[in-house]
Amino acid sequence: MQPNSSVQSPIKFERENLSSAQLLDLYVALLKPRLIEEKMLILLRQGKISKWFSGIGQEAISVGVTKALNPDEYILPMHRNLGVFTTRNVPLNRLFSQWQGKQNGFTKGRDRSFHFGTQEYKIVGMISHLGPQLGVADGIALAHKLKKENKLTAVFTGEGGTSEGDFHEALNIASVWDLPVMFCIENNGYGLSTPTNEQYRCKDLADRAKGYGMESFIIDGNNIIEVYSKVSEIAESIRENPRPVLLEFKTFRMRGHEEASGTKYVPEELMQFWEQKDPVENFRQFLKEENILNEDQEIHSKDEIKAEIDLNLKEANEETPIEFIKTKEISDVYQEFIYQKVNPGSNTENVRFIDAIAQAVKQSMQRHNSLVLMGQDIAEYGGVFKITEGLISEFGKERVRNTPICESAIVGTAMGLSISGMKAMVEMQFGDFVSSGFNPIVNYLAKSNYRWNQNADVVIRMPCGAGVGAGPFHSQTNEAWFTKVPGLKVVYPAFPYDAKGLLNTAFNDPNPILFFEHKALYRSIRQEVPVDYYTLPLGKASILKEGGKLTIITYGAGVHWALDTIDEMELENVDLIDLRSLQPLDKEAIMNSAKKTGKVLVLTEDSTFGSLASEISAIISEECFEYLDAPVMRLGSAETPIPFAAALEEGYLPKTKLKEKIQQLIDY
Repeated sequence: MQPNSSVQSPIKFERENLSSAQLLDLYVALLKPRLIEEKMLILLRQGKISKWFSGIGQEAISVGVTKALNPDEYILPMHRNLGVFTTRNVPLNRLFSQWQGKQNGFTKGRDRSFHFGTQEYKIVGMISHLGPQLGVADGIALAHKLKKENKLTAVFTGEGGTSEGDFHEALNIASVWDLPVMFCIENNGYGLSTPTNEQYRCKDLADRAKGYGMESFIIDGNNIIEVYSKVSEIAESIRENPRPVLLEFKTFRMRGHEEASGTKYVPEELMQFWEQKDPVENFRQFLKEENILNEDQEIHSKDEIKAEIDLNLKEANEETPIEFIKTKEISDVYQEFIYQKVNPGSNTENVRFIDAIAQAVKQSMQRHNSLVLMGQDIAEYGGVFKITEGLISEFGKERVRNTPICESAIVGTAMGLSISGMKAMVEMQFGDFVSSGFNPIVNYLAKSNYRWNQNADVVIRMPCGAGVGAGPFHSQTNEAWFTKVPGLKVVYPAFPYDAKGLLNTAFNDPNPILFFEHKALYRSIRQEVPVDYYTLPLGKASILKEGGKLTIITYGAGVHWALDTIDEMELENVDLIDLRSLQPLDKEAIMNSAKKTGKVLVLTEDSTFGSLASEISAIISEECFEYLDAPVMRLGSAETPIPFAAALEEGYLPKTKLKEKIQQLIDY
């Protein structure tokens, strides 16, 4: 419905200091996403695209914000922000290919809609979990601040997304660190079908900024001049004085959450009210009343945009449908990493497991000027295990950063640093606490390279394991949560020498790595370790003992249990494999040993069901069945949470049962 030209527009436009040319430019920028959407809705009905999330009625926000930012400043949009892409002049043929799942799209058919990013246009697209992108914006803004660039980052969310914990975590981090982030809330009335009165109880979402000590503004999201002018002013202020600002744009979603949803749940009078506030039609009417836009100009603009749409749509339609090539799909899960071997020097010292890790962190910080450490209490305090103690005096608080208790947003921040070409390490105070940051690890870090060729140069250190009487919340060894996820690498050393070399390599690797460090080994295991920097390859197991009678495969504390038990039983003909790296996994070493001995025991500290031990057992059973002289046996902890009391913990762990299990396999 177009507003009646004889009735005063419900949107009050003020020209501000904008020239007629600028106003016309804003109009064309508004018109373009509207005409594309109208075309997409036709194609959707024709079955030529599978899904569409409409931004009709909200275009002024996307266009106004994007126009207010510089081309080299990142924007993190949502699925209704087509205007961000068109205003950044992203080629339409590539957008159309993206929506059709074709090779020329930004995700090569691997994701749909706006679930992609492009470094060329400084756009970082959303994931369906919504909240994590807010933390990513923090990371990009942190990179700007560390590089002393006078830039800001704009990130979008909806009013529904503000209910997520990531929203609050991201605002808190940005506030505490004075990050130049513009948090843009598109308050469009409904989260799918849930109205705002069922989403929150504050009068305005902008009021939430008070709790984080930041400024906020409410802007008419349907008034393109107000959006552009106010955001431009705020953006310039943020560049001069880096800090976060919260913007609430009042608008309305005129179509369904996605087209199949419809709008039957919206009262008709509400729809009619907002139809009268259409941002495109009201601005067109204003420009005509001001004699800035005439009929010929309007027709010319529409014809030009429609011709561009048709031409690019034709190009996308003619593109060959994508084909599944398994090798290509698998090769794109990880960014290519060419391991560079750095040999250890001859000068060694006898150090504890924890000291070797601390050396690796320090020496990697010295080698990588862009590496930033983040974690709870890691700065002045040096972390709860004192691994980062003293680093702040050498590298400063900018690179060794205490964080609020915001695991999810801090993982997102690490991703943002990677997008900006930096490296990040996140120390989980205890590996158990990673559950609070699970979502961005498995859904953002792990999938980004596969989806749009953006790596996550992030190492997450995971103090883990039982045997120290820490109970159910500080003792888990949860590596199996992550070995399952394509795109993540998982490392789990058992010796100081391996820990230092592997952690150095982890910092060099551009892919996301979970680095597990068993707490019980921190101060109980010593070894001669080279003083200088060196590396070890990921995905290469260590053969600690060799024999032809029996194979024991394990990692972490299990390696030391196995060594002790082998000595106690005086076994001399055993292959003992320390995996060291769980993903990638050294399948060659595993299968070679299984074929040689015919009897295999896989030992893990994790509870057996669903553990990595089960996967290794399956690999051996499938690949080496004809070589086996006994079933592949597994030994893990009890199927309970980890208890606290010493007697209960001892009974929980598999260590006391190892001797019996080995003998059972020998006697089979």
